[in-house]
Amino acid sequence: MSRDICVNTWPCSYYLELEKRWVPGQLSLTSLSLKFMTDKTREILVSFPLSSITEIKKEASNFIFSSLTILEKDHNKHWFSSLQPSRNVVFSIIEHFWRELLLSQSGAAVEASSSPMTKGKELTGLMACAQKRLEGTAKVLHHQGEQLDSISRGLEKMESDLDVADRLLTELESPSWWPFSSKLWKMPSKTEPKGDVSMASSTAFGKEGIVIKIPAIISQRTESHVKPGRFTVLVSRLEIHSSDSLLMHRFEREDVDDIKVHTPYEISIRQRFIGKPDIAYRLISAKMPEVIPVLEVQFSKKIEFLEDALMLRSTRASSLAETDYSVWHAASGPVDRAVHCEPSSGSQEGRPFQLQTSEPLLSEADTQELRQILRKLKGLALDTETELERQDEALDGITAAVDRTTLIIDKHNRRMKKLT
Repeated sequence: MSRDICVNTWPCSYYLELEKRWVPGQLSLTSLSLKFMTDKTREILVSFPLSSITEIKKEASNFIFSSLTILEKDHNKHWFSSLQPSRNVVFSIIEHFWRELLLSQSGAAVEASSSPMTKGKELTGLMACAQKRLEGTAKVLHHQGEQLDSISRGLEKMESDLDVADRLLTELESPSWWPFSSKLWKMPSKTEPKGDVSMASSTAFGKEGIVIKIPAIISQRTESHVKPGRFTVLVSRLEIHSSDSLLMHRFEREDVDDIKVHTPYEISIRQRFIGKPDIAYRLISAKMPEVIPVLEVQFSKKIEFLEDALMLRSTRASSLAETDYSVWHAASGPVDRAVHCEPSSGSQEGRPFQLQTSEPLLSEADTQELRQILRKLKGLALDTETELERQDEALDGITAAVDRTTLIIDKHNRRMKKLT
């Protein structure tokens, strides 16, 4: 599937310099290019890649006060006006995708100049992506294990407090003439550091790691006002910051009511309220395709793919499957031919010559890199399996502790009712 996916379309006017007039139409931004299509004839007047842009500015002309100008490398200058919902919105989004593309191309250009892309490099690239995804999953799993450990410590503290409550209830239930009652009152002093334990527990709960952080264009309630900022996905919450690192809003995991994926580059997050307006944010980012799979894992029951995003998602899945098959087939082809090659009388001389002259699809460097990635993947898989088994045991212990604590609380409630 092509990366050139439509991000947004805005009604505007384009200035035809040769005819000295403005033409109404639609300005479309994709992840890689910009184009303008007229409303009347549906003709594409201009279309150019984002990589050819050298400057984006807000300007005013003699013909119209508010305009957006885009300068290309060949010194072609394009004028756009009457932008809806506003010039600031269109400028912020186009500039964001342009800058992110330049940043991504700077690293890609160095890699491309060093060596041409081969099937072996494609295969190592796919394996590296799988390794990166597994490392992110392991990171989330690690922080989840820390939270489970914090819950276990909290339940142990709760059981200790319930033991103290049991002794206090026993003191209240005992007759006043009981000679050992004063000793029972002094026993709770052993569990004195209540504040310290609760503080340590809250600290453990607050110890969370950042899963992924991306730049984003943020809007709230209306699309006519946007601002650049940052979107951060943590283990148990989502955070939205402004460009100067001020916290705009924090969504705890249980506060998120729904996440809608409008396109691979645009999502909206909402928290519902009764009796007051909902809190909703709309986020657009060139890095959003890296965040959506993480949100799918964390909010599997609350995330919704709208029609356009769902169609693109299915197309992407099928294309990735085809790519994986083609790369695997290309990589395994020479091995299959080498294994199943049987000499025959008619082609006994031609076949070895063909094997010697054909270039190997996997070089020695690619093979070594693949071996290293596979070792890391194997280690990550074994560590993940061990951590999952440990968390399963911790969950069983938490379930048993919760059941035990519930029974003790019910028992204490009945005893307190008898005292009253």
